[in-house]
Amino acid sequence: MSSDSSSQPPQSPDSLSFKTKLAFGAGDMGPAITANVLVFFLLYFFTEVARLPPGLAGSILLIGKIADGVNDPIIGYLSDRTESKRWGRRHSWMLYGALPFGILFFLQWIVPPLGDPPANPWPLFLYYVAIGILFNLAFTAVNLPYTALTPELTKNYDERTKLNSFRFAFSIGGSILSVILVIVLTELVSDLRQQYLWIGLTCAVLSTLPIYWCIWGTRRQAMGAEERRLSKPQQESIPLFAQLRIVFSNRAFLFVIGIYLCSWLAVQLTAANLKFFVESWMNLSAQVANIAILAVQGTALLMLFVWSALSEKIGKKAVYGVGMGFWILAQAGLFFLQPGQLSLMYGLAILSGIGVSTAYLIPWSMLPDVIELDELKTGQRREGIFYAFMVLLQKLGLALGLQLVGWSLEWSGYIGGATQQPDSALLAIRIVVGPLPMVCLLIGLVLAYFYPITKDIHAEMLLKLEERRKRDAIGENGTAENGTREDSTAQNDTA
Repeated sequence: MSSDSSSQPPQSPDSLSFKTKLAFGAGDMGPAITANVLVFFLLYFFTEVARLPPGLAGSILLIGKIADGVNDPIIGYLSDRTESKRWGRRHSWMLYGALPFGILFFLQWIVPPLGDPPANPWPLFLYYVAIGILFNLAFTAVNLPYTALTPELTKNYDERTKLNSFRFAFSIGGSILSVILVIVLTELVSDLRQQYLWIGLTCAVLSTLPIYWCIWGTRRQAMGAEERRLSKPQQESIPLFAQLRIVFSNRAFLFVIGIYLCSWLAVQLTAANLKFFVESWMNLSAQVANIAILAVQGTALLMLFVWSALSEKIGKKAVYGVGMGFWILAQAGLFFLQPGQLSLMYGLAILSGIGVSTAYLIPWSMLPDVIELDELKTGQRREGIFYAFMVLLQKLGLALGLQLVGWSLEWSGYIGGATQQPDSALLAIRIVVGPLPMVCLLIGLVLAYFYPITKDIHAEMLLKLEERRKRDAIGENGTAENGTREDSTAQNDTA
């Protein structure tokens, strides 16, 4: 494809082809694979393979995410202001960040030879902290500009929900693929340390390649959006801290980030604790835990398109509420589950997957509407800064979930590598897998009820934005015509 043809804008910026949606969805496969493996297996890897104390293991991820909290808004700010005629402001970051993203993910699964368990855990701790900070930087450089593409590719309310359906189909599909790889590699490789080394290497390769598919598959539409943006008068940029004040003064955005943080924290708490729950409380094998993960994510994948279609009829808020109902029942059931109840555990996994899919789909479908509300109020589009905070909250939910699990294990007396755990540790595992996520979901449900942007309100917003753009266009044409008339008068006077 030549650069000239690829830079032509599509005929309709609101209608996207199946091929474009597919390529856009592929962009979230790599981040999903890495995020899924990290949330389900990294804390377990730190405690059972690298043999770090649980509290220290949880702190590694918390420190990485705190550092990540600094780079998220900065990269969002820089992404909004990147100028590249060849690749555009979003694709430039994805193109050059993809390779470091894969390499740094792999390095997290290497255990330096410091003893088993290490006599002094601090050098190992510092190694994982350094790699974690660098990986999170690369993750942000790839994933944040990718997510900011959504409102640039289409302005249609329902089309965005469909676009996010493709995105999260690849996201959940990538998550499922990563678990299948873990199951296969666990069977093929007997040594625990080598298992995770191969998991890291395989997932690193499979995470990097789809990013380039996304870049090439959406380049025509993205460059068309970039041309339209650059053709308009560029307003004076607002300083970063002033932008943050505007972002957090957007009431609808506060609801969205609250909904997302509650949902994602519930996901992370359950995911990070699941292997400990299955092995220590249920007295089942690690492979059973992996199959339970597949049951959750497979159900979520199937339900994603059901919820997407249903949201067009009953609205995003109603879909979220129904999904949360299923999910809350599942979390309550996990707490009362007894050792050996395998069939019931799988049933609860399927039930939770029905709700988990709405946590993926709905908050991200709400965000473009919030961005347009901000544009209506301020006259500027700042996708990067809004998406930066959503990605930040996703990472914050991951960090908080892993840290809470790590602390609860350490405070309750969990013994790494032991086949039998004290009653205090078993109770802590059950609370973290059941009641604690349930409280988060209930808070998110209340926030969703009061979310202010409905489908009708969004349609009204778009009409007002279109009217403003027409007035701006008339004003620009009037200025140009006045300038032409003045030039013509001057020429006549000279003659």
